[in-house]
Amino acid sequence: MRPGRHTDFERLANEHKDAIYRQMLRACGNREDAEDVLVEALLKAYCSMDQLRDSQAFRAWLAQIARRVCWQVKAAEALLPLRQLSELEGGSEEPRAATAAPDDAAANAELRRMLADAMATLPVELREVYQLRDIEEVSGEEAAARLDLSVAAMKSRLHRARAALRAYMEAVLATHRNQEKKGRQHNERSSTTPRRSTV
Repeated sequence: MRPGRHTDFERLANEHKDAIYRQMLRACGNREDAEDVLVEALLKAYCSMDQLRDSQAFRAWLAQIARRVCWQVKAAEALLPLRQLSELEGGSEEPRAATAAPDDAAANAELRRMLADAMATLPVELREVYQLRDIEEVSGEEAAARLDLSVAAMKSRLHRARAALRAYMEAVLATHRNQEKKGRQHNERSSTTPRRSTV
């Protein structure tokens, strides 16, 4: 970071962090995630401060970073039911914010697309039980009856379906994180490459 940039960052962060926090509160849906997202976004922004060419664009730039972090948090949270439901029967998700911001809606649409792609990879017998239990939220007894299975057999298929979906989505998220990391590294190299003088 160039000399003086630390002071610039502190001034800009103090000026805009409250506005970004309010945006993340709407996007994340709860205070705890919004606070975590803001802290991580500020850290990422600090480490990449040399990429910012115009201080007037700081708020929009920080908001873009925060939205990306929020998306990653939501993607990770989308895997939690798959982990928890492998061990617990039933349960409900935390209620979402009543009004979703456009970026929040886009992130949710992306997560739904990821889940649909993941479900498409399942064998029919696993996809059917996952659809009934975790999408339609049918009881275990009813799902078993509809599929003409014992409850124990239904649970076994459901466990395998959740494990397969979790593995698929974790692989997709890992690929997304690696691509983002490569993009940041490329931008950092570009910003530090000295320009040739044209005389």
